[in-house]
Amino acid sequence: MAQVELIMPKMGESVAEATIIKWVKNVGDTVEMDETVLEIATDKVDSEVPSSVEGVLVKLLFNEDDIVQVGEAIAIIETDASASNSTPIVTAKEEAPKAVEVAEEIIEKAVEASTLAKSSDSNKFFSPLVRSIAQEEGISIAELETVSGTGKDGRVTKKDILAYLSNRTSAPVSVLAAKASKSSTGTSVQISAPAIPVMEGDEIIEMDRMRKMIANHMVMSKHVSPHVTSFVEADVTNIVNWRNKVKDEFFKREGEKITFTPIFVDAVVKAIKDFPMINVAVDGTNIIKRKHINIGMAAALPSGNLIVPVIKDADQKNMIGLTKAVNDLARRARGNELKPDEISGGTFTLTNVGGFGNVMGTPIINQPQVAIMAVGAIVKKPAVIETEMGDVIAIRHKMFCSLSYDHRVVDGSLGGMFLKRFADYLEAFDPNTNI
Repeated sequence: MAQVELIMPKMGESVAEATIIKWVKNVGDTVEMDETVLEIATDKVDSEVPSSVEGVLVKLLFNEDDIVQVGEAIAIIETDASASNSTPIVTAKEEAPKAVEVAEEIIEKAVEASTLAKSSDSNKFFSPLVRSIAQEEGISIAELETVSGTGKDGRVTKKDILAYLSNRTSAPVSVLAAKASKSSTGTSVQISAPAIPVMEGDEIIEMDRMRKMIANHMVMSKHVSPHVTSFVEADVTNIVNWRNKVKDEFFKREGEKITFTPIFVDAVVKAIKDFPMINVAVDGTNIIKRKHINIGMAAALPSGNLIVPVIKDADQKNMIGLTKAVNDLARRARGNELKPDEISGGTFTLTNVGGFGNVMGTPIINQPQVAIMAVGAIVKKPAVIETEMGDVIAIRHKMFCSLSYDHRVVDGSLGGMFLKRFADYLEAFDPNTNI
């Protein structure tokens, strides 16, 4: 008999760890080759880990809800192969050295990008991993210093901060607020969630894992970025008429439905090329100007949650390529089939609030991006049209567009010009475009 380690697989260049959400197999169960052994979660994506061998599961090295680094062994499977014909148990680092290196590199990069101060008034030391977790959860240095550590010399370990988070009842406090926000009277103000009374007949529904992550991400974004939102109204009559003209033929030829989303993505890409300082991120006092244009498209899930798959290098795709990418990501998002890398790396986000019948919205920035575009419902309106014979009133298809942007680095002039340029590209759409 031989024993083989089941390794936490590499799930993308931007993924360093995963949470075990369910063991499908238990100790003593027989597992087939490629049969699912456990389910894991990375960010908003749930995945299955199959067995690489056929045998019997003899040991679980982690429990459900444990966080495991990429490349670590998570279980032991005993095979029928004789010891002489098989290799001995291989350690996680021997089995997947590249995965471990990637995990360490990602953690270090997360620390470098963290907005947490590298030092504070106290002499406490915090490891890069602890700092990274604290930054993701919106924990300031001041709050982190209150966490009791069980490590050497009282250091805060990964388990300490995760235990603290599980018992944390107050809303995340921003770094600035924690340092001491001042009221009009000069008194320090601590931001915390109010006590919520439960009334007769109320139903208490616990947030699922994804909703908790969304809630924390949204609160963090509002604390990190001073949001400003600008609006324009675009005449998209040419786009509506063109889509109505080509959609049936396109479906017959390509087997894909053509929606308005790829057209909006194309206009965003063109506007970003004109105003590249919208395609940036903020790291402390440094501005990171992105080389790639990766457009996230917010998609509603059947569960009611939201996920943002990313079209990588959207500027390298034509209309057919964008259509196929949009449809594929949307379809797999609804089926919970996205890979971790497909929801990371976005540099700008587009959300369609019009799909719910809303005419406009003020979206929250998807950190660490600095801007997000929302498009509203397309509605018919009477509008004044300038012609050679004078002004006339005609029925046109109109749509409100809104841009929320980070006022630390995007001023009203840049945000307003970018938004107007996006609308200009929509209005200038050629109704004779071939696809």
